[in-house]
Amino acid sequence: MPPKILDIPRTQLPRLLQSSPGAKSTELAALAQVSTPTMVRMLNEAGDSVLRLGKARGTRYFLRRALRGQTSSAPVYAINREGIPSQVGQLELIAPRGTVLDVAAMGWPIEQEFAQGVWPDGLPYPLQDMKPQGFLGRQFAHLESKGLGVSPNPREWSDDDVLVILLGRGVDTSGNLIVGDTALDLWLQHKAGPQAVLAEGDTLAGYLAYAEQASARGAAGSSAGGEFPKFTVQRALQGAHTPHAIVKFSANDTSDTVQRWSDLLVCEHLALQAIRTIPQVHSANSRVLQHGGRTFLELERFDRHGLFGRSPLCSLDALEAAILPTTSTDWGDAGDKMQAQGWLGSEAAVQLRTIWAFGKLIANADMHKGNVSFVPEANSLRVAPVYDMLPMAYAPLAGGEIPKTVYAPGLPTPKDRAAWLAASRAALAFWEVAAADPRISARFRTVCKSNLRELERLVALA
Repeated sequence: MPPKILDIPRTQLPRLLQSSPGAKSTELAALAQVSTPTMVRMLNEAGDSVLRLGKARGTRYFLRRALRGQTSSAPVYAINREGIPSQVGQLELIAPRGTVLDVAAMGWPIEQEFAQGVWPDGLPYPLQDMKPQGFLGRQFAHLESKGLGVSPNPREWSDDDVLVILLGRGVDTSGNLIVGDTALDLWLQHKAGPQAVLAEGDTLAGYLAYAEQASARGAAGSSAGGEFPKFTVQRALQGAHTPHAIVKFSANDTSDTVQRWSDLLVCEHLALQAIRTIPQVHSANSRVLQHGGRTFLELERFDRHGLFGRSPLCSLDALEAAILPTTSTDWGDAGDKMQAQGWLGSEAAVQLRTIWAFGKLIANADMHKGNVSFVPEANSLRVAPVYDMLPMAYAPLAGGEIPKTVYAPGLPTPKDRAAWLAASRAALAFWEVAAADPRISARFRTVCKSNLRELERLVALA
């Protein structure tokens, strides 16, 4: 018996939805050459395989897709500053690609085109920074990629691979979100169990052991390629807001290359202290430890509170790629654009321009958009504490050679002058303390002293 006329468009419904994601019933009816009531009936009969967004005639329809043949939906949880989780959204997977999540309800800004929570190109931007990245990402991939069925090279991960990772192992990520019940259960088990907090008296020996473990695993692209190796830790420290810290470390030989990396770790600590002298600018708490031929820079995590509390965080890189397209690399320009959109207050925009100027004045040549982040606050954003701020223009080259960097920050334009002058006072303080710090090599202290004199000359001209 030949198929009924209505059976033909009904079998075509998944293909129609996949080729026209977000179409309304009238649009789908026209494509299938059936009446709108018939299409509405077909969509209703499709049940949960179809995701519906909106109401009445404005309803848009999407075909759900499964992730590796399993789930097409996952709850999203947020952990508050007291360490209590609550569901803040439901992540839906749609065909042919993309996701749905109402991030506006979570306090994050959006463009109008994302008002219904549809992210057609992949994961919503607040989830982008949750993926394991950098040295720690490569360490994670080395240990977990086989069990999760993803590439051992994080650069090859698709957004679906990242989601697999978050669903299965996304327990200790940047920010305060956890995706899926499996990951939440793992976190609750961790919370209920004994906490491995390194005693204050064991810090030096513990850090040395952790550094050796991290180095033994290997991770191509560490400090020799412009990135410090690091590990995460829970340590006890009098006066700390949280035991959670990220620790960067140098190698333990006496080469000029390793000495320069050690110098830069000390400089990062000094820069984070100096930038706090700029009004309204905050930075990560840090301290320098030296033991066993290594230099350690301990950075207290500002997205963690106590043992279990967390707060939201999102980098400019993730935010801009999704909703703030621009070709400028200048953080100040990004701040102006965010202010124009109503996402950033005027004071915060000035802070961002001043932080950018400070980085330029201390020769930070690695101010990419992943190195500045924001926190949602009262339907707007505030600038998160500063991190990864150091004179990277003096970092060893990929082959280990020490560069002959010429310090020439230049004078400010009229637009940048106020921020430049505010930043210059902190930058002068940085170069002055770096030039006198005995933890820094004599060779680099000489560089710092020369830079101090040059910046003093420029300030007099500005």
